[in-house]
Amino acid sequence: MMNIAQNLELSCYLFPNKPAIIFEEESFTYKDLDEMVNRVANGLRSLDIRRRDRVALFLPNIPEFVISYLGILKIGAVAVSINIMLKTDEVRYILNDCAAKAIITTESQTEYIQEPDLPQLQHILIAEGRANKGISLKQLMAKSSPEARAVEMSRDDPASILYTSGTTGFPKGATLSHGNVIFNSYCANCCYRIQKSDRLLLFLPLSHCFGQNAILNAGISACTTIILQRRFDPDQVLETITTHQVTMLFGVPTVFIKLLNMDTSNYNLENIRYYFSAAAPMPLQVAENWYKKFGFVIHEGYGLTETSPFAAYNHNLNYKLGSVGTPIANVEMKIVDGDGNQVEIGELGEITIKGANVMLGYWNRPFETAEVIKNGWLHTGDIGRMDEDGFFYVIDRSKDMIVVSGFKVYPTEVENVIYQHPAVAEVAIYGVPDPLKGEIVKANIILKASQTITEQQIIDFCYERMAAYKVPRVINFVNSIPKNSTGKVLKRFLRQESISQVVEKRQELGVRS
Repeated sequence: MMNIAQNLELSCYLFPNKPAIIFEEESFTYKDLDEMVNRVANGLRSLDIRRRDRVALFLPNIPEFVISYLGILKIGAVAVSINIMLKTDEVRYILNDCAAKAIITTESQTEYIQEPDLPQLQHILIAEGRANKGISLKQLMAKSSPEARAVEMSRDDPASILYTSGTTGFPKGATLSHGNVIFNSYCANCCYRIQKSDRLLLFLPLSHCFGQNAILNAGISACTTIILQRRFDPDQVLETITTHQVTMLFGVPTVFIKLLNMDTSNYNLENIRYYFSAAAPMPLQVAENWYKKFGFVIHEGYGLTETSPFAAYNHNLNYKLGSVGTPIANVEMKIVDGDGNQVEIGELGEITIKGANVMLGYWNRPFETAEVIKNGWLHTGDIGRMDEDGFFYVIDRSKDMIVVSGFKVYPTEVENVIYQHPAVAEVAIYGVPDPLKGEIVKANIILKASQTITEQQIIDFCYERMAAYKVPRVINFVNSIPKNSTGKVLKRFLRQESISQVVEKRQELGVRS
């Protein structure tokens, strides 16, 4: 029997007066944190939230996210994380899909929660700002006891649901168990070689599996101090590293690209002993330049939300530039062909993963779950290879998926929004390389006869209906979109055509590639 929240209880027992969370001007010891978590747990019980009920977290990176998340888990309920960048339609879909009984959010985010469209939702709790809609989380906590014990859960009981976009355009709830997350935290700590004296900087979204499990849960289970920030701001990050003597820095490649191009001479980075990147491939040149400038490698991890997320690690014992390393302890990985047969060393194929890190499945989606988990093996859709030493390399990502600064964007989801515009006849969404974000979203649009519209009008239309990272950065108005014989849009052709145009333009300008 187990419960993720027991990691906090143990850390509180061992180091009650040690700082657990530092946020802006506030600091919370492990004892403070455990008592606040207990108040949330008891407050939720008073609202008739019970074991396996879903409670949504629609919050930025503030202490209330951590407190609420652990409070939900402590009573055996299921924490559903919602990206703070999502808008009304996206939030409504997730809340209805998981049948959330309550949501914890901020005053400013309540505009995206339309209660008439949410028949299962019973409670709105406001963690920041005025409780004009719903009830105050602070007041609920004040009326609740600071004493509670985590209920015992089985290894396969659901703990959290993190939504990931699907190729159909509808998000799917990857359901992680208590066993998944505890196993992943243990493996992360072993790979990072984390120590209780470490101070972790956490600015990655807590609603994302990377920030939630690979940093927060790993850090709490190791009794570290976590320096929490609302978002990534390069200047603030450097100032915080200096002020709080941060020892471990975690980010996506975009973070390291920005920091690499900044003047850091006025900041003290000498306390940082460890750098880690995941969620998107690290450009080789960036990794090499980072080592030249700072004298440290950027260790890389590979995984998916569906693997909690850790699956492979590159590597304290034998770091290989460009690789995502070897599978973490008690996890298997192999490269297979289209028939599911393992390919030879060095050959390309689909990366598959098996182990205690693999999710329970997609929430209430048995068919979609069976499509990706076959005989215990998770089929990632990512194309890769394995070398003779057992190190894995990610060659390409799942079919048409776009990764913008570590966030996954599926073209169909964006296309479904743009098709709502009355002037649009046809649209194709695809990703193109970008030196800062990894990729950006690009749209080819065919307008209806006699219709005229500007690029900015399409972009504004999208901003009103979806998270900012999903919005196309480039709009091409075209007369045709390439398709195969069955009518399927040739996204790969569009990507290659776009890349070729950039290369030709650079050559015309005399720019060396």
